[in-house]
Amino acid sequence: MQPPSPLSWAILGIICRERLFICSVFDDEGKDVTPRPLFHSDPTAAVPRQGKLLASSSYFGATGSGFLSSFSTHQTSGVNAVLGLTYGSSSTSVSNASTTESILDEIQKRFLLLTPSNFSDVQVRREEIKEELTREDLGRRMDIYLTETEIIWILAMPPAVVSVESEDAGRVQERNRIYVDICKNRPGNDRFVEKMMQTINGAVKNKEVQCDKIIMEDKGLMATSWDLYDSFNPSEIKPAPKAEGSRATTGKSNSTTSTMIAEGAVLARIHKEEECRSEAILTSENFQQDLFFMERILMENIFQPKLAAYRQLPVLTGLFLTGCPVFTHSLQAVRAKHGERDKEKKKEEQKEGFIEPSVLSDLKETSEEIVPPRLEWLWSYMCDLTNGHSVSTMAWSKANPDLLAVGYGAFNFKEQKKGLACCWSLKNPMWPERIFRCEHGVTALDFSTASPNLLAVGTYDGSVAIYNVRSCKDAALLDSRESSNKHTGPIWQLRWVEQDRGATGDGKRETLICISADGRITEWLIQKRLDCTDLMKIKRTESEKKKLPGGKERKKEVLISQQAAGMCFDFHPKDANFYLAGTEEGHIHKCSCSCSEQFLETYRGHKGPVYKVAWNPFSTDTFLSCSTDWSIILWHQDSQTPVLTFTSIPAFVHDIMWSPKSAFVFAAVNESRVEVWDLSVSTLNPVTSCLAKPGAKFTSVLFAKTTDCLLAGDTQGEVSVFELHNLPAPPSDKPLPGPKS
Repeated sequence: MQPPSPLSWAILGIICRERLFICSVFDDEGKDVTPRPLFHSDPTAAVPRQGKLLASSSYFGATGSGFLSSFSTHQTSGVNAVLGLTYGSSSTSVSNASTTESILDEIQKRFLLLTPSNFSDVQVRREEIKEELTREDLGRRMDIYLTETEIIWILAMPPAVVSVESEDAGRVQERNRIYVDICKNRPGNDRFVEKMMQTINGAVKNKEVQCDKIIMEDKGLMATSWDLYDSFNPSEIKPAPKAEGSRATTGKSNSTTSTMIAEGAVLARIHKEEECRSEAILTSENFQQDLFFMERILMENIFQPKLAAYRQLPVLTGLFLTGCPVFTHSLQAVRAKHGERDKEKKKEEQKEGFIEPSVLSDLKETSEEIVPPRLEWLWSYMCDLTNGHSVSTMAWSKANPDLLAVGYGAFNFKEQKKGLACCWSLKNPMWPERIFRCEHGVTALDFSTASPNLLAVGTYDGSVAIYNVRSCKDAALLDSRESSNKHTGPIWQLRWVEQDRGATGDGKRETLICISADGRITEWLIQKRLDCTDLMKIKRTESEKKKLPGGKERKKEVLISQQAAGMCFDFHPKDANFYLAGTEEGHIHKCSCSCSEQFLETYRGHKGPVYKVAWNPFSTDTFLSCSTDWSIILWHQDSQTPVLTFTSIPAFVHDIMWSPKSAFVFAAVNESRVEVWDLSVSTLNPVTSCLAKPGAKFTSVLFAKTTDCLLAGDTQGEVSVFELHNLPAPPSDKPLPGPKS
């Protein structure tokens, strides 16, 4: 295709300038090639009226005749070829004005042929006509639809998960090429299914942000005592009187008030920050641990004489921190408390007269060296948390002889409240190491032998819970509340018992045994949850038939319930297959773990509920029992008749325990005092005793394992520790009283 001649461009320019039609010319590549005028007329000059297309020569900068006179004949023929005119093949040049005017007239006549529809190969862009808006158009609602346009990629950087230099680069590139081919063939492909796919995680990238330098400044504020007072007491500040027409006074008072408000806000913020900082320090683990060690040191120094007496060690003097005011104050408080308790004990001993004057005179006459046994009060495990809670049971840890577990709960139904299980240590007699809160009163507890960190707790509602004493959390590891076989009455006693695994097993296994007021003795299985099986269902036994004075027999009593409430139990110290069970009827049954249908023996001697039974650890054929009938009975397992009956005062006997060092010594607590009996000395009266505090009643008793000390709990939440003095050594050749022949 030949390029257009200069005359063609001139004619197109004339057409565009004369606005014969509005159009733009584009080439094949879409570029705008519309001719633009080189001369712009002055808009202020008067434009003559144009009657013809080229009436004024100002559009060219020269006359029309002069413009066309420079073209040759073959150029004119080129114009004619463009306009579709035939002039022949004259070789003369066209130079006169008439010829030019005739050509222009002919162009105007043939103008209709130069419409955009005749230029099929020329792309035309129509100009947009701006529409003028009226007030009505501005208030009219218009609907605008947004459509998605094609994505314009300004910068595309494909991610690189696999290095180009790696061994798998070729395989990954081949997979990418296959994936691109699949994506190209995706539209209209029936075999294409959309589903989720796991892709390779992208490489981790580090992102850094640069910021301005942080500038820190130190600022201070001077505050006097009256500024502090005014800041914390803004209501007492009286406003200054305002003088009428005095602008200076008003401005000064406003500035003073704003300054005081700003100072008060700063002081309040500083005070709040100090409180937050103090709270953070107090709640930090390091500070708590430091306080724990400091508390240990203070307790060791304060209770050093008492702890030395408890462990039967010499008392050291002159090692106390008398120079420390805090220590001195604590020591004085503890000594004052203990001194008051000692004075009360002395008054009670003088008032009651534990040792009769006749006995003292006889002792003085026989030998001045013999000193009667006595109980010396050392200290009490008690704090504000346990004050008012009745001590129901106590147990030593099997692994740590200095760790004592105490259960707090009421025995009476009307006095029930939330219970506690606390673990006390000799290192701090003023606050327990662990505190486990229970929804109901704690009635029984015991430490495990195989797992010394496990503490089993029985409550008044019949639930059994196991706690981990190594953990500081209050929640139980296992609980029997969801068990379908749980007890329906209070659990009066529980104990971890080691039993033989059988003929095929090796060693022993430890089980948890409970007795409840619902008449069941259960064995608990510790797995993912607590569940139990019945060892024995205690059935009521008929009383012996007695004849009336007229020779008639009494009528048979109608039993309301076939089961008797269980109160206590104790396993034989040598054969764990046999155990004793005390009931609310006053009977003691000898049972076997191999037979759950009937009793082996039944011992009848008490007239009230049996609160405790205990085998003698040295003479394993005898056992003790106590009851609400004010009596303590010594039994022999081969005889259903009591061997000895002990009664000191008319009061309920709540608990008894054999001494771990002698087969003749046992302790008992009734409502008013704790007693120590020595059968080698007397079978009529205890060798020593100690009264309870006014308004308190003793509920439980426990011997220390390694020392000659005795612990007694009362109804006010206090566990008193007593030291046994001058207790005679047990005779080696004297046996216990046997059954009556």
